[in-house]
Amino acid sequence: MLSDSEKHLRIIGTQIHYYFICKTKLWLFSHHIQMEQESDLVSLGKLLHEKSYKDEKEYTIDNLISIDFIKKKGCLELHEVKKSHTMKKSHEYQLLYYMYYLKQKKDIENIKGVINYPKMRKKVTIDLDEAKEKELMDVIADIGNILDMETPKPERMKICRKCAYFEFCWV
Repeated sequence: MLSDSEKHLRIIGTQIHYYFICKTKLWLFSHHIQMEQESDLVSLGKLLHEKSYKDEKEYTIDNLISIDFIKKKGCLELHEVKKSHTMKKSHEYQLLYYMYYLKQKKDIENIKGVINYPKMRKKVTIDLDEAKEKELMDVIADIGNILDMETPKPERMKICRKCAYFEFCWV
């Protein structure tokens, strides 16, 4: 049986991201109902990343976290590329989780996160401090509770119309 800290390190970044967007989407994705690969919005996001940062290499670590690119500038700088800042909190916590994962699993302390919004020509720097780490632990615990649910009850939101899971929830 896994300890609580080991369970925290079995979450993937997409789950953290979906937690802030839609709990039903999180549950469906986590139960292997994956429809995002069919989404035009996901394809556009990948294309934006490839065009804006074509010389940068994506890193996948332990098949759990996938970092868009990494730079070393006096510290380890993790970069995530996002289309727009409308889901800013989900972007921030996804990157915080990557930083937490590397700190806990790989014993890397000197880490900074950067969210790149190439269409806006904007960068946002993220630091993992004690307060953010505690909030992240609460999010991870809540994700565990959501995943343990029998079935989710969809909650209609403005973003539902553009979601790859729309038909699953509302048709």
